[in-house]
Amino acid sequence: MLLKPHIKLNRITDIDLSLLRDNGIEGLILDVDNTLSTHHGEVLVEGLREWLDNMQENGIRLMILSNSKEKRVGPFANKLNLDYFSVGLKPLPFGYWKTARKMGIKLKNTAIVGDQLFTDSLGGHLAGVKTIILNPIKPEEMWSFRVRRYFEKKLYKHYKFEV
Repeated sequence: MLLKPHIKLNRITDIDLSLLRDNGIEGLILDVDNTLSTHHGEVLVEGLREWLDNMQENGIRLMILSNSKEKRVGPFANKLNLDYFSVGLKPLPFGYWKTARKMGIKLKNTAIVGDQLFTDSLGGHLAGVKTIILNPIKPEEMWSFRVRRYFEKKLYKHYKFEV
C-alpha cells in the first residue's frame, strides 16, 4: 500500500482546516508542478493565494518540496513567500524529512500534497508522512508522464478512488 494515498481530492483548495485537524496535520509539504500550477507554469491555481493565507492564518505551516531545479522552484516559491527545497529527489524520503524538520513539525503531523503516486505518495509513505494526492491540473505531454498516468489510473481504480 505504499502508493495508496491517505486522502484523494480534486484540487488543493479542496483541502480545508477541518480535514487537516481531523487527521492531526499541522504542516503541509507542497509540490509545485500540477499541484499549485500547471507543469512548468507560472499561473497559480484559482483561489490559491487565499487558500495559502487561510492556512497560514490558522497556524498550518507550509513549505514547498519539488523535484524541479532551483531556477524553477526558487522564483515560484518567492512569488508565494514560501520556503522551499528544490531537487527533492522524491520519492526518496530525505527531502520530506528535511522539510518537516525545517518546519519544526513531527512527521506524523505532516502531509505531502502532490499529484503523483510514484513520487509524492510513495515518498510520503517512505518518509512516514500522510499523503494527500490531487488530480493533476493539466495532463502532461511527455511520454514518461503519460506512462505513469496510465498506471496511476489503474491503481486509482484498484484503490476505488475517483480520477
